[in-house]
Amino acid sequence: EYISLMSQKGVDEQESRSHHVRMAKMKESFLTANPELGMFGSVDVGSNACWWDYGLLKLYIANNLKLSEEGDDADLLRRFFGVTGRTMNSEISGVTVDGSASAFSCKAKSGSVGADAVIAAVEAEEIQIGEGAIVVNCAAKKIIAGKGAVLYNLVSESDDGIVAEDGDVIVSVTDTEGSSMLLRSKTSICGGKAWKQVLDGNKMSFEEVHKQNRDADVSNIEKKRKELYQKASSSFGL
Repeated sequence: EYISLMSQKGVDEQESRSHHVRMAKMKESFLTANPELGMFGSVDVGSNACWWDYGLLKLYIANNLKLSEEGDDADLLRRFFGVTGRTMNSEISGVTVDGSASAFSCKAKSGSVGADAVIAAVEAEEIQIGEGAIVVNCAAKKIIAGKGAVLYNLVSESDDGIVAEDGDVIVSVTDTEGSSMLLRSKTSICGGKAWKQVLDGNKMSFEEVHKQNRDADVSNIEKKRKELYQKASSSFGL
């Protein structure tokens, strides 16, 4: 079953088989050394529970935008994250924010945020955020995100700042030395189907980036990323 599942993602049968053998060996050795412990597994949570999955781009978009929606499911999601208002912990008095948009821990001097957009940990002199766009952990002198665009972990000290067209997906991958590489996609592209492809504007496939970073020290990388974020933010007086 595992080989069949991975074949749908374009993974070679021998690679899947080797991976399964390695996981099975780890499971056996772990349970032998820790007979009193159990393993993670599926749990029946019933038919009335909420489930917010962020594992696919389309689900990441849907569940982030839910923060700006109305309804019981959206209300429960906001309660889970401790969200008590559309705008929280932000200094954006000079920004025109649509009544349906959400902004959390943001700083900006001017600009606008369109309907149903969600921005979090964004710092810029000027922001122009389109309808339904999602911008998270970004710092630049100017940030322009088209309708439905997704920007994540981007930092720029250039005068041009960060610019994304409608439906663009742009994320930054930072290594332990503090060097960053941009990965680009579109909301219309399935990352699973394009896993092995080098998309326009990229130097590597998603698979190659994953292999390059799967053993990286994420704590150190997060420290480096925060330093870059603060450096950029300080450069334009925020």
